[in-house]
Amino acid sequence: MQSSRATTLKFIESKPKLLAIISIVVVGVLAVPVILPHIGHAYMIYHILLHLASLIISIFLGIVAILAYKRNSSSRLLFMALGFLSLVVIEGLYLLFATVNIEDIIIPVIRIELPHVILFAMLTLFGIGVFRLSNKKL
Repeated sequence: MQSSRATTLKFIESKPKLLAIISIVVVGVLAVPVILPHIGHAYMIYHILLHLASLIISIFLGIVAILAYKRNSSSRLLFMALGFLSLVVIEGLYLLFATVNIEDIIIPVIRIELPHVILFAMLTLFGIGVFRLSNKKL
């Protein structure tokens, strides 16, 4: 008989199943506070669904990158995972801005919106992950 940990790991290794679970959980959590209040607004619901799909994809890619890092322990994969996790934060903020009538969060000293700073950090992390030389010899 397999242990529950082995079953869970086998389930997580299946990427289509992992994407389906993430989609169900995200839509289930955000259905009432985010989707349902705007279901009657034709253009607004498309905007929200676009950010919702981006959030689901970024969470999925972040989890896959974390699993790849745990498997290989490469610093390149760590930077890529951190880049995807920062994308999760950005998409969460954009979804919040799209559904709640609030102003963008601006960093007062430099007068730049917070999502732009996080986006710059994400691109930096991806750049480090892509261009960093691997210590392993082929």
